[in-house]
Amino acid sequence: MIKYTRFLITLLLAVSSFAAFAQSTATTSSPYSRYGIGDIDPQLMPQNIAMGGIGVATNRISLFNNINIVNPASYGAINLTTIDIGIYSNFLTLSQAGAASQKNSNFRLSHVAFAIPVTKRSALSFGLVPYSERGYNYKNTVKGNGAIPADTNLTNYTYSGDGGLSKAYFGYGFGIGKHLLIGANVSYIFGTLKDISTTEINTNINGVIYPLPGTTNSKIESSNSIAGLNYDYGVQYSVDFSDTKHLTFGYSGSLNSKLNSTSSFIVSQYFNDNSGNEDIPLDSVVNRQSAKTKIKLPLTNRFGISFQNDGKFLVGADYTMSKWSQLSIGGENQGLQDSRTFNIGGQYTPNIATLRNYLASVDYRLGALYDETYMVVNNTRIKRYAVTAGVGMPLRPNNGSFYKINISAEVGRRGSLVNGLVRENYVNIHLGFTLNDKWFQKYKFD
Repeated sequence: MIKYTRFLITLLLAVSSFAAFAQSTATTSSPYSRYGIGDIDPQLMPQNIAMGGIGVATNRISLFNNINIVNPASYGAINLTTIDIGIYSNFLTLSQAGAASQKNSNFRLSHVAFAIPVTKRSALSFGLVPYSERGYNYKNTVKGNGAIPADTNLTNYTYSGDGGLSKAYFGYGFGIGKHLLIGANVSYIFGTLKDISTTEINTNINGVIYPLPGTTNSKIESSNSIAGLNYDYGVQYSVDFSDTKHLTFGYSGSLNSKLNSTSSFIVSQYFNDNSGNEDIPLDSVVNRQSAKTKIKLPLTNRFGISFQNDGKFLVGADYTMSKWSQLSIGGENQGLQDSRTFNIGGQYTPNIATLRNYLASVDYRLGALYDETYMVVNNTRIKRYAVTAGVGMPLRPNNGSFYKINISAEVGRRGSLVNGLVRENYVNIHLGFTLNDKWFQKYKFD
């Protein structure tokens, strides 16, 4: 009982830290995160990310209980208390035609998820995962006024944003008969998204940039504090070819529910000091605190298929389509496109039961994905391509407890160098720790 108490205290501290972190810190550095509600997180565990992001038709992977938030029907296959905690790091290189490349990196706690079996064919799951992220900062410098050819002053337009949304979920999945699993999640999505743009006038004296004396600069700050409920649902159906070989079909969806949003819009003026930093603030020109409005999320449908030989291999594919053209904030459509994502991948375990060759007991995973995102920028559809790989490394069992470390890497590209766009080359690293154990069990003594 002592080990359970200590772990639960650690779990609660991790959840509290993650909640505070997700509310206040930007964990991405992508200019494309300014669109919509930011970069959407896949809400997958590292073991699924390593297989190209498949998850709609997976539940137990290599005889190990896994928490699969993407399809809550999978909870019905969980028969041991399962805990999954992970961290995430991102390495990003931004390139644009005619400009020097820029490199950024980020690091954060990625997820805390917990599942408890209720009966032999049902389980509860709850946890906290990121839903979306916003984080960007770039500048556009224009020489002269345009209307006055002799004007040699420089106008700097800067754009930045940060924040993100988190998803606290509670779900239940159960089995009907031997082949059918059904489940649902109710989630609370919350967080704040901020955007800031500034206009500053500078002058060039002998190659040195100085603030133009007597010129006021302007700043526009807008933010949305968002909170509300969202609902996910799913089903899985398996066809058994033998006791160990199964073909599984999966479907899951997310309703186009509405979230509450409280927005603010502030336009202010300021002077720069001699170093070019914001110095003397002036009164706000506009300070508008709006009443609560609604954000309408898109309807999402996911379809998947997988084939698994228990303890040996798994292969699968997913197709996801989301109606992002429906996204509206405060009744205003955001002008996005419907997205489509294709995922394919699998894993292979040479010998899950070996005691002498550790490498033969490791899960080896590989996959790929293609994503037509919801963004069209400068008349160009923004697409994403990636390959994934990873391993699942079992640790020595201890008194009926089973542990596994899951590591995944996603190497991909998003965007383009044409039409003045930015191309992103990125590497995402996910590290997760998964525990399977028997908790809350009454022992009988003769």
